[in-house]
Amino acid sequence: MKSLELIGVEGLPEVRSGDDLAQLLSAHAKFQPGDVLVMAQKVVSKAEGRLIDLAAVVAGEDAVRIAGGLIANPDPRMVQVVLDESVRVLRSERVLITETRQGYVSANAGVDHSNVGGHDKLTLLPVDPDASAKRLRVRLQELTGVEVGVIISDTFGRPWRLGIVNVALGVAGMPATVDLRGTLDDDGEPLRATVLAIADDIAAGAGLVMGKTNRTPAVIVRGLELRGSGSGRDLIRPQAEDLFR
Repeated sequence: MKSLELIGVEGLPEVRSGDDLAQLLSAHAKFQPGDVLVMAQKVVSKAEGRLIDLAAVVAGEDAVRIAGGLIANPDPRMVQVVLDESVRVLRSERVLITETRQGYVSANAGVDHSNVGGHDKLTLLPVDPDASAKRLRVRLQELTGVEVGVIISDTFGRPWRLGIVNVALGVAGMPATVDLRGTLDDDGEPLRATVLAIADDIAAGAGLVMGKTNRTPAVIVRGLELRGSGSGRDLIRPQAEDLFR
C-alpha cells in the first residue's frame, strides 16, 4: 500500500428511522472491490430508530446528583439516559465515564444531542454495531454486486491525549486489528506488544473528511489491501488492562 484515497459521499438526504442506508449510498456513490465504507454512527442510529425524546424521560435521584457534579452541567434527564444505556458508572466527578451495554468505555455512553434534529432529542448507540455493519455490507453487496468492508464510527475522547478522534465501533468484512507480535522489526528484533488498531486508523482518517459540520456522514476509503475479518469488540481493551475498570 503506497497511497490511500478518502472519498466523501455527498448529497445524502437527512436520514430517518427505517431508511435503507445501502440504497441511499448506492444512489450517491460508486463502490469498487476492496473499498472500505466508514459510516457515522449517528446516521446508523437514526436509520435504526435509536432516538429518544427527553420529554419522555424522568430523571431519578442518582441522575440529578451526578448531573450537579459534572462540569458540562447537563440536563439530569440526559444523565438518566446515559445511566440507562450503561452497565456501570466508572467515573462521575467532573465527567461521566461509563461502560456501555455494548462494552465500550466512553464519556456519556455515546449518548449525543448534536445534529439530531431537535433540542430535546438524543441519539443512542446502535444496539449491536457489528451487526449493523454486517447488515449494511450485505445489503450493499445485494444492490451493487461489490464486496466492501464496513466500519461504523464515532468520536471518542482519550484519557491521555487532548481532543476527540473517530474510532471504529462496528466492523464487518475486514480485520479490526493487525497483530504484529512475534514478527521482526527492521533491526531483526521480535516485536512483543505491537498490535495495530487498523480499523481505528481508517476511521480516524475518514473523520477528516466527515468533519463535525460538513454533513458528510459516509466516506469511502480506497487503496487498502486488507484480508481477513474482525469485530469492533476486538478493539475493546480487556478489563484487567483498562485504566478505568
